[in-house]
Amino acid sequence: MPISAKEAAHRAASDLEMVAWVDRDDRLLGGLPRQQLREQGLIGRGTFILLFNSAGELCVHQRTLSKALYPGFWDVAAGGMVGVDESYADSAARELEEELGVSGVALTAHERFYFEGEENHLWCAVFSAVWDGPLQVQPEEVQHASFMSVDQALHLSQTQPYCPDSLAALKRYLAQIKP
Repeated sequence: MPISAKEAAHRAASDLEMVAWVDRDDRLLGGLPRQQLREQGLIGRGTFILLFNSAGELCVHQRTLSKALYPGFWDVAAGGMVGVDESYADSAARELEEELGVSGVALTAHERFYFEGEENHLWCAVFSAVWDGPLQVQPEEVQHASFMSVDQALHLSQTQPYCPDSLAALKRYLAQIKP
């Protein structure tokens, strides 16, 4: 499936966004364009928002093919890079609204952790929220989204491409909430 002109334009603008550049201890070093941070293998800040409905199902979405990282992969969290002048919490609220059309919900902050993958290096802040309203996906970033059981999402992640960073966030969250 070809990438639309709108997706391509969104990707180009996204690559130029100034994001937080941090060191291995999550100390802010400054801001860099997202593409430069990625290409140089530097560390950024990212947010992961695990969106549940009141039945305990998790929102899982498929990323568009125009995404720089993990194009077309399934994602268990809304989220993205933290802007240079933005807090983790502000980034989480912004990303949840942009990607899934969800705003005005209470975000619960969980842990922060360092993730190092082949393609990205991130200090990650994990949040969760509950939402029973409709989802309005951002078509430049999300192909479609739906709620499913956490067990089903984890099962599917063994046979389909899932974003490893958000999967790590989910698994860490689950380990923390289990008695």
